Amino acid sequence: MRKGILQALKFIVFFAVGLLLLWFAFHNIDFSKLLSELKQADYSWLLLSILFATFAFISRARRWVLLVNPLGFRPSTRNAFYALMTGYLANLALPRIGEITRCVALGKKEKIPVDQLIGTVVIERTIDFLSLLLIMVIMIFTSGKEIGLFLKESILIPIQEKIFSIFGNTIVVWIILLSIGIIALFLIIRYKKDLRKIRFFSKIFDLARGIINGLKTITNLKRKWEFIFHTIFIWINYALMTWVVVFSLPSTSHLTFGNSIFILVIGGLAMSAPVQSGLGAFHYIVSRGLLIVNGIPVEDGLAYALLTHESQLIFVAIVGTISFFIIFRKEKVPATPMVQPPNGLSKKLKSNNHKGHKGLTQRTQRIE
Repeated sequence: MRKGILQALKFIVFFAVGLLLLWFAFHNIDFSKLLSELKQADYSWLLLSILFATFAFISRARRWVLLVNPLGFRPSTRNAFYALMTGYLANLALPRIGEITRCVALGKKEKIPVDQLIGTVVIERTIDFLSLLLIMVIMIFTSGKEIGLFLKESILIPIQEKIFSIFGNTIVVWIILLSIGIIALFLIIRYKKDLRKIRFFSKIFDLARGIINGLKTITNLKRKWEFIFHTIFIWINYALMTWVVVFSLPSTSHLTFGNSIFILVIGGLAMSAPVQSGLGAFHYIVSRGLLIVNGIPVEDGLAYALLTHESQLIFVAIVGTISFFIIFRKEKVPATPMVQPPNGLSKKLKSNNHKGHKGLTQRTQRIE
């Protein structure tokens, strides 16, 4: 009962945060212009985007199977896909609950211990984090001005203005912040064991350990090159499903594949926000990123964000629901067939039964 109440409260809190972010995203927006953009959109491009997403999800399921194989189990890619989509469906209710849900789903279907599957998901998420980090580093070297401009306009300047409004624009502020950072790093190293008792720091340390263990696991995989191929293939399809949507709108149709990588990176960061499926966070960050970097009006950027986010949301909801019923359905256990003995054995059994019955009748008569 108590656990159910806590889950309901979590859902309400995360959903409220998502609605607040949506309010920020759509605050002071010309809705007539936004609706006009959506009306003239070419929705056929969304089908192509969903196709690339499907390729990515199938590839992700296969990559997950490669991580499970060293545990001594051989789950099918089909069941891994159903479990994966069931997990994405669960994320629509509570963020990050999908990781546990898909492990439970695959564990039930393939008779695999859930705790071992959770370990593979931790490794998988670590690889995704490192992949996104690598893409960001590549973008900094290839499109450093765009990334720098976005970070400066969206993050650094607002934080800087907030700090200076409190402490004043002096060199003392930077000295204080640097000193705090050095002291914090020293305390973390010095009291690592004690900090592990605190849940927040424990998660950070586990994440760092997961990154190291994840890299070790990949080097020990028998099919490591297939794993690397699927990792690259997944992100290529993510980039393609992000890019093709730009052709749905006249205002974004000029964006290049390189621009879609930038959208993919900032969109990925938004999807990691603690709200259901990046609700509000994706719309805000993507629309402002398109405004700052590409000069696209906020209304047009929001139209693009709505088409991208909501098309994938509907797709996940439909396929996830179907996958849920497939993987959790009760399989009918066939009745055990009656095995007929061979003819000779059958006659012998009948004969023995007859003799036994006759002997029992004679003994009963003697007793009487």
